[in-house]
Amino acid sequence: MESALDYHTARALLEWQIELGVSETIGDTPVDRYGLPDKTAKPKKAKAEQVAPVKPKEIDPAEVARAAAKAATSLEQLQAAMGAFEHCELKKGARNLVFADGNPQARVMIIGEAPGRDEDREGRPFVGRAGQLLDRMLDAIDLNRESSVYITNVLPWRPPQNRDPRPDEIGMLKPFLERHVELVKPDVLVLMGNISCQAVLGKRGITRLRGKWDAALTLPVMPMFHPAYLLRQPQAKRHAWADLLELKAKLMGS
Repeated sequence: MESALDYHTARALLEWQIELGVSETIGDTPVDRYGLPDKTAKPKKAKAEQVAPVKPKEIDPAEVARAAAKAATSLEQLQAAMGAFEHCELKKGARNLVFADGNPQARVMIIGEAPGRDEDREGRPFVGRAGQLLDRMLDAIDLNRESSVYITNVLPWRPPQNRDPRPDEIGMLKPFLERHVELVKPDVLVLMGNISCQAVLGKRGITRLRGKWDAALTLPVMPMFHPAYLLRQPQAKRHAWADLLELKAKLMGS
């Protein structure tokens, strides 16, 4: 092994390098430039940017109902559109769609609340005990569903256990009801019960509302007790009779 350079030898070598023009020392260890690899390392691929999944647009049942109702140009088309509507859970538990009964050319259109057991079974509104009472009430002022009255409900499907319709159910099906009124073009609307008043007038409190003319859907509106209520509260029949006479006077005066 060679011994380390002495001071004088090392100085002589340094001075020789300076004379050659060396002005900077790069490193103590020599680098073999010919020994470098031929191929440069491939750059690593950047990770794919994480894209958040696009959330599907939520369906608004009322908007779907509004579009379907608007497209209906006849009562037959409206009934078919309601039958094809799949966004109301009530449909799954009902036997039949309860659309309407009576004469579509009648001057009086009665809007009830929702089908009961008998209505669900037969597919017609007001056919149970309440419907029989309604027929007698109408007959007392010379009206009947065969020629001078047209009847429908706020909801076309029976709620379970005859419970009251929920606000969301009323809201999603209201476009069908409004279109129903537009197609029939009656002279007068009769709203029977709180649910009908809530749907059409946006008000509740049938005891306060009954017997007083109001307006909705560009038509005069008469709120009245529902016949089912009159079966439970017979003493209220005298109020119903007064409301019927008011309806008769309206028809005779127009």
